[in-house]
Amino acid sequence: MELITVRIEKPANVNFILGQTHFIKSVEDIHEALVTAVPGIKFGLAFCEASGACLVRWSGTDEAMIELARQNAQMIGAGHSFIVFLAEGFYPINVLNAIKMVPEVCRIFCATANPTQVIVAQTEQGRAILGVVDGASPRGVEGPEEIAWRKELLRKFGYKL
Repeated sequence: MELITVRIEKPANVNFILGQTHFIKSVEDIHEALVTAVPGIKFGLAFCEASGACLVRWSGTDEAMIELARQNAQMIGAGHSFIVFLAEGFYPINVLNAIKMVPEVCRIFCATANPTQVIVAQTEQGRAILGVVDGASPRGVEGPEEIAWRKELLRKFGYKL
């Protein structure tokens, strides 16, 4: 077995969701979940088929996000993994539960805009995602000023009253 680190390639302000599913039907079902959760959403989705033709299957509503999804899915190359890229202005918080409710979805590894590395195991059979490095490690513990900044930020975005 070999361990590989795959860096997610994307613009800084683009969010993505990386997960595992178990069936080719996931492409259409995740697409439907996204457009139902946020009408007008712009996204790209790619799924690594784990049997049969073993193709990267894809869908979406935005060509640039679709291309990001296809490229990153190919780099990861782990069977039954999927990746969704959300265009600027669209966020995982608005679609994550809808994706989790898709019957084929087994797990979500991350939902982030941070620089991310995917830890992949390569065996003679194929590849598997072991986990992710999402952003950087903590540099300390927040104090009163940082708490005030956090609360102000959440209210600025309308996530808290």
